[in-house]
Amino acid sequence: MYTRKILPPRAAPVENGIPVQGTWDRAFEEVDLLDIRRPYRVPLPRWFRDGRIKEWECLGIQDERFMLEAFLANVKLYRLAQVFLFDKESRERFVFRKLIPGTGWTLPRSLSNASVESRSFHFFFRIHNWLDADTIKLDLNIEAARRRPALTVHLAYDMNPRDVTPMAVSLNFDGRRAMYAFKALAAVRGDMVFGGRHIRLDPERCSGFFCDYKGFFPYRLRTTVCSATGFDGEGRRFGFHLAENQTRETFKNNENALWVDGKLTPLPPVRITMPGGPESGWIIQDLEGMVDLVFTPKEPNRAGARLLFTSAEFDVPMGLYNGMLVSADGVEIQAHNLWGMGEKLYLRV
Repeated sequence: MYTRKILPPRAAPVENGIPVQGTWDRAFEEVDLLDIRRPYRVPLPRWFRDGRIKEWECLGIQDERFMLEAFLANVKLYRLAQVFLFDKESRERFVFRKLIPGTGWTLPRSLSNASVESRSFHFFFRIHNWLDADTIKLDLNIEAARRRPALTVHLAYDMNPRDVTPMAVSLNFDGRRAMYAFKALAAVRGDMVFGGRHIRLDPERCSGFFCDYKGFFPYRLRTTVCSATGFDGEGRRFGFHLAENQTRETFKNNENALWVDGKLTPLPPVRITMPGGPESGWIIQDLEGMVDLVFTPKEPNRAGARLLFTSAEFDVPMGLYNGMLVSADGVEIQAHNLWGMGEKLYLRV
């Protein structure tokens, strides 16, 4: 069975100007990729190196009825905010996207106690990373538009270390160009008001992923992500977050993980194929017999953006997962019609 070494906690993923590769089960005290000395083969000014660092934070929450996905991204030439809410019973959808040209807010270097927010007329979006208080909070307020109802969200992740084992990784692309990712699955409590309806999120039935990314990503970034949360037949809270990207040495280190009742299982690299295209079944498998899933898209969610010499294409459907995963304890976790998300991203910036 695949295993991966979990390294002792450290303050940062950069040491003496060199990125340190590995997997940890605790957040770094600070992540500043500008500390990397000569990430490119030629010396470049600080402002240019800073412009090459792309970063985003995303949250994915669901209970038996609702799925919410929200993220803030800063790719330096522009910033992007997106909120997607889906009612599994009524199939009602809420979609909000806002592209802001130019630089502005940056994402926190630490998850201990820092926040990022985006606000404008009729819109407020704030993520407060507060691991010192064992929580991460999301606040959203989007006023109604002609074809969209109002949405207000206030929720909190329970990040108590007794119940949650996160994963932090530092991975290499080429030379000293590296990326960092922090991922955690936790119970979520809170409230939403959607189209005048009050919705209470019960932590006994609601789970959520929080992900934080920073990296010297390639100019043409291609990545595919598969994720879902829920409860198995034994009542265990579980979730998986799998990615296929352009990093190297993916067998030794990658960002794939399974959580079962808060316990972390690092997973091997996976191959995500779409024989019939993104609209049909996605096949997600590894070579170790720990991941064997099929994702069937049910609700399409596509977006794109072009600005000067940059472009972005997002294909983020919601759908159903079927198959199995194996935890570090050798327990086979069955996914049966489990709602989740697939993300196929192409970013040229």
